Amino acid sequence: MKAAVLHALDDLRIEDVSIPTIGDNDLLIKVAYNGLCGSDASEYHKATLFVPYDKPHPNSKHVGPTILGHEFVGTVVEAGKNVSSFNGKKVACGAGVSCGNCKRCKEGRTNLCAHYYTLGLSTHGGMAEFVSAPASTCLEIPEEMSFERAALAQPLAVGIHGVNRAGVKAGDTVFLLGAGAIGAFVCVALRNRNVHVVAADISQERLNLVKDLGVDKTILISKDASIQELKEQFGVQADVVFETSGAPGGVAKAVALTLSGGTAMLLGLNKTPQELVFSDPVLREVTLQTTVAHVCMDDIPEALELLADGTVANLLSGETFKLEDSQAAFDLLLSGTSQGKILIGNG
Repeated sequence: MKAAVLHALDDLRIEDVSIPTIGDNDLLIKVAYNGLCGSDASEYHKATLFVPYDKPHPNSKHVGPTILGHEFVGTVVEAGKNVSSFNGKKVACGAGVSCGNCKRCKEGRTNLCAHYYTLGLSTHGGMAEFVSAPASTCLEIPEEMSFERAALAQPLAVGIHGVNRAGVKAGDTVFLLGAGAIGAFVCVALRNRNVHVVAADISQERLNLVKDLGVDKTILISKDASIQELKEQFGVQADVVFETSGAPGGVAKAVALTLSGGTAMLLGLNKTPQELVFSDPVLREVTLQTTVAHVCMDDIPEALELLADGTVANLLSGETFKLEDSQAAFDLLLSGTSQGKILIGNG
């Protein structure tokens, strides 16, 4: 089969590889589409955070060149003996593999499993014609839903998980710092929750998109806006502030914009040390919270429901590339000019 294999930074190759084998609890999926994510772009071009090039991943045991892709959907063509009910079904994969037996798994927090790993980052994933995935990571797609629409379920589940963890309540004022990909999915997760949402970003195009997704107010900010400047632009503080940009200084800005007793929720990833004077959030009882990935069986069903009527999917869908054109897809993603989720399709 054909697959997009990452060998090193800036070294993505379309190669002929063997169709993966499956275990008793796995599914062999013929991939229809795989969405590109910011973490894919980072692994490809910026810095290695997840792909285990040099030593085996402690949980997946995989090492070396890796087939990327953790946002994939497709049709089950073979099922392990313990999961035959999936045969022939359309499925969306959450890609996060958990053991089901550790302390966090038993609490239902499978994204924090002691043995967690991710298909397409810690081991081979869905940028290929076929992929092997544990059935526990997959959910059936309604027959009437298109693969293009369902391909948005995994990244949308990340936004849903963050919103649920933040404890957003009806009547809350919610700020969003960053209206990029994850920010847009947070906006979708906030739909129909009876909250007032204000989004800020350095891109008017991204703000226009989230406005269409139901954001009440948008604010165009400068890349180097100070905390004081942001306070003046927002005018008030919010019950919940989502920091999705990962930009330097974003944590301090999120805390400063959070109302006393409110929650600053961090989704953006930034490996650079950031300064935060803790006396302010301590004296105002601001909850500083983080979120990562999603809980497959909780968040993906909700994502599929939100995508059901096609309205959200039509707004968030971007260009589609063939697998052999994956390099061009990455170039577009890295250019920062893409509008909507980029998909890699087979056929």
